Amino acid sequence: MAYDFDLLTIGAGSGGVAGTRRAGSYGARTAIIESLRVGGTCVLRGCVPKKLLVYGAHFAEEFEDAAGFGWEVGPRRLDWARLIEAKDRELDRLHGIYLKLLEGSKVRVIDGRGVLVDAHTVAVGDQRFTAERIMIATGGWPTVPDIPGKELGITSNEALDLKRLPRRILIFGGGYIAVEFAGIFAAAGVEVHVAIRADRVLRGFDGELRTHLQDELVKRGIRFHTGCWPIAVDRAGEVYRVDLSTGAVLETDLVMFATGRAPNTKGLGLERVGVALDAKGAIKVDEWQRTSVPNIYAVGDVTDRLNLTPVAIAEARSIAETLFNDNPMTMDHANVATAVFSQPPLGTVGLTEEQATAQFGKVDVYTTRFKPMKHTLSGRDERIFMKLVVDPASDRVLGCHMIGPDAPEIIQGLAIAIKCGATKKQFDSTVGIHPSAAEEFVTMRDKRPVPVPRPAAAQ
Repeated sequence: MAYDFDLLTIGAGSGGVAGTRRAGSYGARTAIIESLRVGGTCVLRGCVPKKLLVYGAHFAEEFEDAAGFGWEVGPRRLDWARLIEAKDRELDRLHGIYLKLLEGSKVRVIDGRGVLVDAHTVAVGDQRFTAERIMIATGGWPTVPDIPGKELGITSNEALDLKRLPRRILIFGGGYIAVEFAGIFAAAGVEVHVAIRADRVLRGFDGELRTHLQDELVKRGIRFHTGCWPIAVDRAGEVYRVDLSTGAVLETDLVMFATGRAPNTKGLGLERVGVALDAKGAIKVDEWQRTSVPNIYAVGDVTDRLNLTPVAIAEARSIAETLFNDNPMTMDHANVATAVFSQPPLGTVGLTEEQATAQFGKVDVYTTRFKPMKHTLSGRDERIFMKLVVDPASDRVLGCHMIGPDAPEIIQGLAIAIKCGATKKQFDSTVGIHPSAAEEFVTMRDKRPVPVPRPAAAQ
């Protein structure tokens, strides 16, 4: 059968664009379908705009710290509306670049919502398009708890487009989105409250890292309400009243739900054509990104594995290499570095202490906490935290974790060492750059003492 395209992609986010462009560069007849704007979550509703707001808000600390270095800084005020306008201009520029990149790779862009009709046919409105292979790259979407008044709150999508700052905000959730926006709003002068079910933020990250970050966030004035969740949201005039599971009632000027994201699979016709989903609605794929329908592939957040932009890009490009460049390859999901752009930021790669202990039994742990050199003069009460997790049997470094200025930049370099299987001895034999915070990763010599089990109490 003659198809309209060799590869037809639904979803023009980072993964969809990268894989389709790569396929087009190899001569494949390609098209990509997008119902919103080309760019997807990362470029338009996630990583990029959020990082720009982090930069903007962080100047508050830079102004404060300058005094310790002899600078006299006069009155200052954040014009939030101007920051949002500048952010929007940059997103428009990136959107245009994405369109040009697709055009340069001869990828046809189809505006509208794509719905599978059968294994080789996608409907976009009244139009029908056929393809030998189809790639699903529709990403994820914020979820909101099903409680009375849920429509009164915002998600990260709306938080990125706020025209003015509230005086107070209550954020539900303890994941990376919650802590990143908590940092942005707090630095911008907003009174920030964060409510979480657990006792600490960032479930799934290393335990010591979680504790250290929460302590640093508290120093910045962020107020945590632990062991609770929202029951209902009501509004009286300009004030929101939020009922918590603990029985407490909080008043705030804005409510934000950062309670997770779900795979964007509803209404795509996946079940009709036999694409298998898991209990959360994520598309099941094998190591080649193939779904249960052999010619349909899926990448990125819609598969709900490692929900990171570079992972989606690597997965999609591996499909293009395998299918259109005679270069079979799969995405290696082990030891993928990640960062949380909280204030201070966090970077991590490899196993947490808890994961390593479960997998290897006994592990050696090296940690250090110290004041950044900058703050010996600025006077800011902030401490860097670094951690190495090591397999004592092989001496291989299993995990690197850091909280502090430039943590993501530092961890990116260490990710190469972890990917190559570097040992603690090799870390120790590496000469550090002095004076820098990063050198601490190659100067940690003393293992954390192993806790001695207490004798059982007498009966």
